[in-house]
Amino acid sequence: MSRRCELTGVGPMVGHNVSHSNIKTKRRFLPSLTEISVQSDALGQSFRLKITKAALRTLDFRGGLDAVLLNSRDEVLSPRALKIKRQVRAKVAQQPPAA
Repeated sequence: MSRRCELTGVGPMVGHNVSHSNIKTKRRFLPSLTEISVQSDALGQSFRLKITKAALRTLDFRGGLDAVLLNSRDEVLSPRALKIKRQVRAKVAQQPPAA
């Protein structure tokens, strides 16, 4: 189980703990991941994704899972998110344009 966001691709970063005497020791900065159930409006079902808290705020701001998936690059998405993106794109293409 990797520590990587399925929507943004954010993973662990490396840095230093710096003591008062300026001694540096290696450390890892882990992303704040949470596994949540996200509803897709186009597909009418929910998916359990492991995403960061920042990605969750982005979902709220941009208008849901469908909007975020359709506007994100394929390189940053996980294989599960890519599969959902293909399903959403196919479903949106089937619907007649609103007049």
